[in-house]
Amino acid sequence: MKLNLNKTELKISAGLPSQFPAEKKPQVAFAGRSNVGKSSLINSLIGRKSLARVSGSPGKTITVNFYSVDRALYLVDMPGYGYAKRTLEDKKRWSALTDGYFTNNPNIDLLKLTVCLVDSRIGPTKDDLGMMEYLVAAEQPFIVVATKADKLNATEKRKITEILENEELVKYADAVILYSSVSGAGKDDLWREITSHCGLN
Repeated sequence: MKLNLNKTELKISAGLPSQFPAEKKPQVAFAGRSNVGKSSLINSLIGRKSLARVSGSPGKTITVNFYSVDRALYLVDMPGYGYAKRTLEDKKRWSALTDGYFTNNPNIDLLKLTVCLVDSRIGPTKDDLGMMEYLVAAEQPFIVVATKADKLNATEKRKITEILENEELVKYADAVILYSSVSGAGKDDLWREITSHCGLN
């Protein structure tokens, strides 16, 4: 199925689990640290400059954003984790929303893939590995996407690829992709994984 990316819209910014859409469409969740480049990746993925809002203050927005793509699937932008400057109240809200989506979601069967974003310059952090560990335990399919690959030279790309491939939890991933929101490198590979897992090939 050829998706019309021009028909992508923000369906809802959910601040409460009760606001999650219940339409029977496959969902692909994007999870990562607050400054991993998640919004930039989603914008580049759908060929838009500012549909997903890139925050100047990492960790500021605590909502789950559902982007409808050609009325065929939802790209689900999860609030970023691991941001130390959040207040305790904000951390509680983040936890309630994230837990609401992954562990207390009556429509969790609609989640076909989680895209775990890792900063290619840093490698997987404790928080990144914690997310992967949960997905493995929950038997949820996931892939690992290393962002900001345009900032690496060839040697550094080989190094981060080797680090990821040798990480025990990453071995459970269905794919590992180096991605650049600037050049679009990895975009075709990522779409291939998304459409395949959502049964849209």
